[in-house]
Amino acid sequence: MITILNKMKRMGLVALALLCTMSMQAQNKKSFTLDDLMWGGENYWNIMPRSIYTSWWGNQLVELDAESVRLYGATKPLFTTAEIQPLLSDTTKGKGLTAYNASFPDGNKTEVLLRTSDTNFLYNWKKKKIVWQAPRERGTGHVEFNAASRSEAYTKDYNLYLRTADGRLHTVSTDGSRELLYGTSVHRDEFGYSKGTFFSPSGKLLAFTRMDQSMVADYPQVDISQRIAAYEPDKYPMAGMTSHKVTIGIFNPATDKTVYLQAGDPTNRYFTNPSWAPDEKTIYLIEMPRTQDKAELVAYDVQTGARKGVLYTETNEKYVHPMHGITFLPWDNGKFIYQSEKDGYNHLYLFDTNGRQIKQLTQGNWVVLNLAGFNTKTKSVIIKSTESSPIRHNYYSVNIETGKRTLLDNGVGVHNATLSPDGQYLIDRWSSPKTFREYDLLSTTDQKIKKLHTDDTPWKEYNVPEISGGSIKAADGTTDLYYRMVKPVGFDPTKKYPTVVYVYGGPGVRNVEESWNYTARPWEIYMAQKGYLLFVLDNRGSSERGFAFETATWHHLGTEEMKDQIKGVDFLKSLPYVDANRMGVHGWSFGGFMTTNLICSYPDVFKVAVAGGPVIDWKYYEAMYGERYMETPQTNPEGYAEASMVGHAGQLKGRLQIIVGYNDPTCVLQHSLAFLRACEDAGTQPDYFVYPGQGHNMMGRDMIHLHERITRYFEDHLKPLRK
Repeated sequence: MITILNKMKRMGLVALALLCTMSMQAQNKKSFTLDDLMWGGENYWNIMPRSIYTSWWGNQLVELDAESVRLYGATKPLFTTAEIQPLLSDTTKGKGLTAYNASFPDGNKTEVLLRTSDTNFLYNWKKKKIVWQAPRERGTGHVEFNAASRSEAYTKDYNLYLRTADGRLHTVSTDGSRELLYGTSVHRDEFGYSKGTFFSPSGKLLAFTRMDQSMVADYPQVDISQRIAAYEPDKYPMAGMTSHKVTIGIFNPATDKTVYLQAGDPTNRYFTNPSWAPDEKTIYLIEMPRTQDKAELVAYDVQTGARKGVLYTETNEKYVHPMHGITFLPWDNGKFIYQSEKDGYNHLYLFDTNGRQIKQLTQGNWVVLNLAGFNTKTKSVIIKSTESSPIRHNYYSVNIETGKRTLLDNGVGVHNATLSPDGQYLIDRWSSPKTFREYDLLSTTDQKIKKLHTDDTPWKEYNVPEISGGSIKAADGTTDLYYRMVKPVGFDPTKKYPTVVYVYGGPGVRNVEESWNYTARPWEIYMAQKGYLLFVLDNRGSSERGFAFETATWHHLGTEEMKDQIKGVDFLKSLPYVDANRMGVHGWSFGGFMTTNLICSYPDVFKVAVAGGPVIDWKYYEAMYGERYMETPQTNPEGYAEASMVGHAGQLKGRLQIIVGYNDPTCVLQHSLAFLRACEDAGTQPDYFVYPGQGHNMMGRDMIHLHERITRYFEDHLKPLRK
């Protein structure tokens, strides 16, 4: 017995010594500041690791830096910015020139596309001469260069222009205004829109958007930077209200003529995902009614704009959500790939140009995230998907004939890769919970993997908290939900810690993935230094888990999401080191809506909350997004009433701070002001902070200020709180 006791004592002393050693090591390490962690901070870039910047020149990988470009692994550069500088004739003498933004439009030519503050140009490094140059006019936007034709489209003063290779400037539109926009992203960047110009494969024709928003109500925004504040309204189509009208034109610079697609009355319709046929005789749109319950793939004649017919129709009682245009097989102009969620997950389907579905190319309870391109040699399509895990992103080759899928990367973590023009190689940047960042060269033909570069974490000198991931069951009792937990620096399992739930919870976003630190946000690291435990859970309704998972919240935003978040709270309460009497919640945008909802609906659970840029009442939100998930206030009045935080204002018991950008164009100021008015009427007491001149997200130094403010609110009201 004495021997056993002596052994136990020795073991205890060893453990104590280990703890002391670890404590001393922690004390010798640095603590992060917000200037270290946040983009916009003074020291942010100083503690970032060295990255490699690459591009493809044909199937050859090149490495970019500020002053030169070289083949990867070579010492001698292909060219330098110093040799280009004397050749430039712009007024700035090359100001703004850097090789970091170099791109190679044609892998068969020794030409690189570069830009200065005043000029876009093509440089032939073999001939050491500039072979194409176009001025970058002040006030231009939405610039798109087409390598095949050496043409450049851009907007200025609401109109669209096209500069062709011969230097001619074509005025595509002349009647542009604040109410009539050409060549811009439309439908408030929904349905996959990110731009408004679409060159044909040869670059000889230009399709473009024309958005008439004259019928859309002006939302009053105010610029306070002037001596007398100026009225600068936005066009904002709220749910159930009059929306804009979009038409699609095709401009031919050879004739200086525009043909508009004869799609019929655009009122309460969405024209999305323009796609060219390889022969440029046909252009395709995916068309939807405002109800978003039907999608039609429609073909149009390019020469006349005439409607040739509907190739494919998809319906769903909830909604159809097309995010991608059709993609033709490079080796067969008669077949294309269509992406659809019709079997419950986003997958690839092979069609012919008569609209006949030939086969489903991918299937399973997982999501195709991206069609990266094709390997023409193996007749395969390269995709990124969640096949191996809902919280992983991996690349696969899918044989078009057999449907066989082949994993191309190492099968772990989250991968983001760029395919070479010939489709035979991927430059793969990836991370996992234990790997900070690695660059690999992947062969899509023989699946070989070559490690190119590994970045170690730059935080070795800092006190980094323990970050882990896991899963719990949703409120439905069957669905797996994934979480991230950030434990306090110097974690002691015998202590109880104040806990903050960070939440988003809405469609199209996921917070937890199998990347470095499970994608922990810098603010979570900062809070862990101050003794908080952070918890993040992706509830039903969030992205990349299939249609049923996302539509669990349809018609009733905020209901099922909260049930799942409370399951997360139940899990936290089961942990001996979580102080159930000191729980807070924080989120932004949809997360601001969830934050407000949670503290009002569960006042005995959450004592402190910070809601940033919150949606308060969905009838004040934009039509495209809001009506997809809620329909209109006219057709779903019960759902809108249930989801409105205005009606919950009287339930507020704890400390709630609302933070908004004064000029937020996404969650307009009316949301938060309506909630304040309701709180005043109900006698409840939220706190409120406004960033003048900022939009939906704070930028620059205001980001530092914002996160210090959020931190102080929890420090003032949650950390000292005791039962």
